[in-house]
Amino acid sequence: MNKLERLVRPIGIALALLSVMAALGFVERTADRAPIVQLKVLVEGAEGMHFIDEPAIRREVLDQGVAVMGAPTGDVDVKRIEQRLRAIPCISEVEVFHTMDGTLHVEVDQREPIVRVFSRDGSSYYIDREGWTMPTNANYTARVLVVTGEIDEPGAKDGVRSVFENDSIQQLHRSDDIHRLATFLAADPFWNAMIDQVVVNSEGDFELVPRIGAQRILIGDGSDLDQRFGKLRIFYEKGIPKADWRRYSCIDVRFADQVVCTKRTTP
Repeated sequence: MNKLERLVRPIGIALALLSVMAALGFVERTADRAPIVQLKVLVEGAEGMHFIDEPAIRREVLDQGVAVMGAPTGDVDVKRIEQRLRAIPCISEVEVFHTMDGTLHVEVDQREPIVRVFSRDGSSYYIDREGWTMPTNANYTARVLVVTGEIDEPGAKDGVRSVFENDSIQQLHRSDDIHRLATFLAADPFWNAMIDQVVVNSEGDFELVPRIGAQRILIGDGSDLDQRFGKLRIFYEKGIPKADWRRYSCIDVRFADQVVCTKRTTP
């Protein structure tokens, strides 16, 4: 390669790169001027969850006081749309973007509640799988574990808050314990099918209400769940078949290495 070729080659490469960059800039400017011609909405979540649907998302996107359909893609504030949708309590994740064909894509994930908590005043709220509270929904009721009893948390029904934060929800009302118990029950097919209600008694202990049988199951403060439910499973598998479980009003697994049963005082 002679001296002239060594000089010309880098210049050619530089010119080629400049041409590519100019072309990309032209495409980007052209794309930003292209109008939004359609809106595609994708609502995802656990099977059977219907807290919000596609028409509701469309209304939230289009009824925000600024033009979306027909507007240049570069003028559509996708961050604002995302913030607006994230403010909806039943939505956990949002992604908004547009493509070169003029389509505005809106993808949202619904929260997945695993327990509904009823306070003493009758108000209620959900706790989702990730440990966030969420208000109930007038259009849809999730079929999940129900916790009632000595619970007083009126603020939890109004917004989304983490049950793991060091605030009043955790300190006074043990929503973190409720979430841990609900997660444990939901993860086990047997207990998920067996238990559909939990009561927080006056001592702050959890009492399980099984679908089968008329007894209460005392499991304590929600700690040592593997150990306590392990004892209870053995009792169901080996003890119950040998006796009439209708004879018992209470099964207590709070104590180490034992299951204490209380017989009914009346037939």
